[in-house]
This record gives sequence, structure tokens and C-alpha cells, in this order.
Amino acid sequence: MNKRYIKLIGLVMLITTFTGCKKWIESNPHDRFVVTDLDYLKSESDYRTMAVSVYSPLQWLNQVVVIGDIASDNSVAGGESASDVLPLQQIDDFTLTSTNSTLYDLWQVAYEGVNRSNYLIQYKEKNKAGETVDFNGKDALYGEIYFLRAYYYFTLVKMWGDVPLFTNGRFDNNDAKSLKRAPKAEVYAQIETDLKAAIAALPVNQDQKGRVTKYAAQALLGKVYLYENKFNDADAVLEPIITSNAFSLVSDYASIYLAAGENGPESVFEIQYTNGSPYYNWGGATRGQGNYAVQQNGIRGINGSAAMPYAAGWSTNLPTQNLAAAYAAGDQRKAITAFDIEAYKTAHPEYGITYQVAPYKNTGLYNGKYLPRKGETSGQVELNYLNNFRVLRYAEVLLMAAEANNRSTTPNDLKAQDYLNRVRARAFGDDTHKVTAAGNTLKQAIWDERRLELAMDGDRFFDLVRTGQAATKLTGFVAGKHEVFPIPQEEINVTGIPQNTGY
Repeated sequence: MNKRYIKLIGLVMLITTFTGCKKWIESNPHDRFVVTDLDYLKSESDYRTMAVSVYSPLQWLNQVVVIGDIASDNSVAGGESASDVLPLQQIDDFTLTSTNSTLYDLWQVAYEGVNRSNYLIQYKEKNKAGETVDFNGKDALYGEIYFLRAYYYFTLVKMWGDVPLFTNGRFDNNDAKSLKRAPKAEVYAQIETDLKAAIAALPVNQDQKGRVTKYAAQALLGKVYLYENKFNDADAVLEPIITSNAFSLVSDYASIYLAAGENGPESVFEIQYTNGSPYYNWGGATRGQGNYAVQQNGIRGINGSAAMPYAAGWSTNLPTQNLAAAYAAGDQRKAITAFDIEAYKTAHPEYGITYQVAPYKNTGLYNGKYLPRKGETSGQVELNYLNNFRVLRYAEVLLMAAEANNRSTTPNDLKAQDYLNRVRARAFGDDTHKVTAAGNTLKQAIWDERRLELAMDGDRFFDLVRTGQAATKLTGFVAGKHEVFPIPQEEINVTGIPQNTGY
């Protein structure tokens, strides 16, 4: 049996206990328990410890965010040369193949998350020994698990389309040859089921930052509905988030992406990272608790005075001039999204900044949202940045609700305009940039606003695909092929499942 495939189907007897959320629990990632079904899940503590392990693969999916922009017109792979970060270069150029190592890693991670979720769900009512372990908050805890399984399957279906779907317990190596790809409609149906179960069980607030809430589950379900073109359903699940008044737009857009801005009033759900653990491993660079993608974004060799806030990185995932040009004058989002190092250097001569120009596909711009900063990493610095990924923000809830209202069977363009213009008012700091269009013109304005608001957050490629714009916006994109990525060849070799068309 292929040992790599065993990693995909789950570390079924090796349950890691390290945190998925630095804001609510800390433990040593090297602490591992060898367990069996019979001697675990005996207490509330067992259930809660294992639930933490279901969060962990979220951290390891950091390259999904990077790919979501590099595969689009928002950014380029960059790096030192055409052979640097080769898997990302192939995605950038649409020369990707089924042996792309980054895609294989993400496939494995997403299914690890599914398997961990399934294990807990299998023993929700009774453990393997047939014992019932009840405790206060158990249903709410399982709401988190249902959300997480939905999140992992949503990642899989939007990247690969039809994918293996299994929910009845963990999938082990004896099941490899029985693996089949389920139609994506079936996968989406399961995602909906899980998120509805999560919504029914979860509280609107959690004491520990980083844990899933009812609002997070509603927002993710609304997003899933948009991907399925179920706009009435999306409106119904997103509207209660808005009317709850539980969230607000932060006036200073750039501050959202500072360490001090994590889990703020605009945050609906964030993937939590920490630099508090000593864990790092070049053999598994994406497997720590730190955010590896931050190092990728950094400016090569940047240096300056002690007061200069930025640390050096690898100059990959470089925003394009096309993205920068999409921002209108006065839009505060541009400076942080498409960070112009030369402009910053000129504005701050006191820092004495020097740096190396990105040698490959240089755009002169950097992802300022996730630039490495001094003091935000420790240990093996490249692998251990603490920056959270802002997965679902209130601004996106407003834009999703705007799209749902515009595209519903009975459109409400006035409400769509209102939600869109709330986001634009924050961007410009005034009410003079309102969109008054209706119908298809308004729809395009909402789509364009999603690009500006969510750029470098990992949504652009998937938005272009779901809205049918990819073929006209992306050089090298082949309709009927590049809407999804190739199934990893090693999985095909082991399981015999069919490849996506064109690969």
C-alpha cells in the first residue's frame, strides 16, 4: 500500500492534539497519543481534545489562499526564477499537471480533515465500547465538527469538482479500491446538510476566539449557495447575519490585517495561526501552527532601521499591475492590497530601506495584507508567522447578500445597492461613490467589488470560475478544463478514480 495514500486517508490511530486556534488553546504539537477506538473517547476531555485536532488541517490549507490569487489575474507566482516554487509557476501559467506537488498536498490535507471529522461524528452517540458520554455543550461542539467537515469538502469540490464523498466513519487503506468520485451536486448536498446541522447547534458567540459560531456557519452556507446559484437560499441565510447587528465594518481597512486586528468586529471566521509553538519542519513546511504563506509574500532582502516594521521574505504571490489599476483614486484598499515598496520607501526615508527587486515576473508590488513583520515569528522564522487568514469577513457577507438579492428570482436591487454601497463607503470614506445601476450592470459591479475587497484573500480564481468570467479574464485558461485542477496522479494510481477532463 502506498504510504502517501495512507496519509490521505487519515492518521487513523495517531491523533495529534495540537491547536487549530492560538486564541483559545495552546499545547505542544509533538504531544501525540497512540489510541484505539476502544480506549479513547471515554470522557468529555477526550471529545474536546479530539475536536481540537479537527481544526488543525485548516492551518495546513494555507496554499489554497495563495492559489486563489495566483491562478487569477490578481497575482503572479514571482520568486527567484522560472524554476522557483515550480508548482505555483505551473498554476500561474496554466501548465499544471497531475504531478503538481502543492495540489497533492492540499488534496491530502483536505481529506485528513474529512477523516478526523468523520471519526468524531461516528462516535457522537456512543463510543466504540458502546458507552454514552454526555456533557454540557456536546451538541454545540459537534456543530463545530459539522462546520469543519463542510469546510473541507467545500475546499475539495471547488478545486476538483467531483470528488470522493464518504461520511460514515473514517476511510482506511483497505477501502482504497472502492473509492469513487461523487458528482459535485452530491458533495454540495452533503455540505448543505452539515452546515444546517452546524447552524442548529452552534451559539452566536464563543468564549474562545477562533471557534466556529452560528454566524460563521450561516456565512459559509450562504457562500456555498452562491456557488450553486441558489440565490434565494443565500439571501435567506445571509440576511439574519446582517440584521443581527453583531458585526461592523472597520473604518481603517488596512488595520484588519494587523495582528491587533485579528478576530475583530468585522471577523466572521478566521483560520488561527500562532508563533508560540516551537514546531517547524522543512520536510512538512505547511504542517506547523505558523502561517507559511506569510514568508512567501515577503520582500526579498528588505532591510532598514530598527523602526522599519517589515521582515524579509521570498517575493512570491506578487499582486499584478492589472489589479492595482482596478482601484479608483481614493480607494484606501489599494495601498495595503497592492503594496508599492518604492512608494513606501520614498514616503519613509527615515527607515533607510534597501531590498532586492523580485527577480522573476517582477510587478513592483507585494501582498501587504500578509507581509512578514518583525516580531511576529519565532523559532524557524520562515515557517512560524502568527498571522491569521481572514476567511469570512462581514464585508464579504454584505457583498454575498448583495449578489443574492440582485440574482434572486424576485430581485431586490435597492437592497443589493445598499449592501454594496456600505462596502464602498468604507473603501472611500464617503458616500459619493455609490453605485446606482440595476440588473446585469449591478451584478457586474458587485462582482468587480468582490475583486477589490477580497483581493489577495484567495477568492478571485474561484469567483471567476463560478461566475463564468474565467475564460475571458485569464490568459491561458482553457474552458472545459481549467475550471478545476487535476486529480493528483498518485491518488489515481492507488484508487483508480478517473482524472478530470483535459489532464
